[in-house]
Amino acid sequence: MKKICFLLVFTISCTTSKAQGFLNLFSKDRVINLENFDKKTWSWGYFLGMNSYDFRFDYEQEFGDILVQRNLGFNIGLIGNLRLTDYIDLRLEPGVIFTTRILEFPQFEETRERVREVESNYVHVPLLVKFSTKRINNFKPFVVAGASIAHNLSSNQDNPSDNTAGQFRSKDWTTYVEVGFGIDFYTEYFKFSPSIRGVFGQSDELVPDNNPSSPWTKDLSKMTTRGVFINLTFQ
Repeated sequence: MKKICFLLVFTISCTTSKAQGFLNLFSKDRVINLENFDKKTWSWGYFLGMNSYDFRFDYEQEFGDILVQRNLGFNIGLIGNLRLTDYIDLRLEPGVIFTTRILEFPQFEETRERVREVESNYVHVPLLVKFSTKRINNFKPFVVAGASIAHNLSSNQDNPSDNTAGQFRSKDWTTYVEVGFGIDFYTEYFKFSPSIRGVFGQSDELVPDNNPSSPWTKDLSKMTTRGVFINLTFQ
């Protein structure tokens, strides 16, 4: 009986100790890193990340869906942050985005007619509003929303060749709406912020083929981009 009581007390003691250690993560006694970092009017940084881009097609009539094979791409850019209030910031995040999509037109049998590769290298400039919660020790959740514009450096909009020559054309400029969320982590030397963001194209990127009866584009009324970013930000 004494042994059982001893084991019971020991178990309760260990459990209480671990629970207390977990609660200490949220206690006011924890060391606060970069305590005055968010009080700056301006702050700067950079980001690295990955992306996955897709196309959304609108059709004139019933048509076999164009299949889109998405590939992981790469993002890199800079950050300028303007503090508006304790919980609201205005952010400019110009960057470069590299991505590739493979389109497959199911009505064709031969690969040279069925498959089109769309390579896109964007100069991407979003203007975002960041809404943060109250800081909890060394982390702070946030959401972002805003709009952006992108210029596709790989666009073939003015190429006279179209799908009959194996060229699927898209427009130079695109506009987007963006929404996302993440967490600011305050380390001893810098602020680290992983985030995930959805990007939704608003402008039509489709350049129809020269022949109005083209089997590749005749049934398409609109093509827009959508994608997902996973960014790691350092400030």
